[in-house]
Amino acid sequence: MRSFPAILSAVLILSWCTASVAANKADDILGQWYTEDDDSKVVVTKANGKYYGKIIWLKEPVYGKDEKDTGKPKRDKENPVKKLRKRPVVGIQVLKGFKFNAKDNAWDSGTIYDPEKGKTYKCVIKFEKDAKVHKGKKLYVRGYIGIPTLGRTTYWHYVPEKDLEKLK
Repeated sequence: MRSFPAILSAVLILSWCTASVAANKADDILGQWYTEDDDSKVVVTKANGKYYGKIIWLKEPVYGKDEKDTGKPKRDKENPVKKLRKRPVVGIQVLKGFKFNAKDNAWDSGTIYDPEKGKTYKCVIKFEKDAKVHKGKKLYVRGYIGIPTLGRTTYWHYVPEKDLEKLK
């Protein structure tokens, strides 16, 4: 028969290992991500236990020939806050305040901002397996109003190491 201290030690070690795995899983979202169609790159960071994402690169960072501000950096023109409409899109924080929900293996309780529409939505983010993308998984990013069924899904994928330097 095993002694109580030995059993307690085994339980504590198992609990510590489980907590350690969950913490690593939560931070798997950190890094640089291409948005759908590789139109922009978002860097996801962590501060005070929450996750945030900021646009750090655009495929087309300036307005084209057929647009009013030809050659100028793209701005947050659709923002409902008038004084924010002149800020550049590069640098905008599009993901705010996400918490990792270990039960659902998802990041929730946060919001996503769409600079093309000037709207902020509730959002849930989780991984999906995809052998075709770098590291074999992509982010399922679902922005919604009210409940997740009333929303839109987009998929993001890791920025491969070979692209990290050239996109700075």
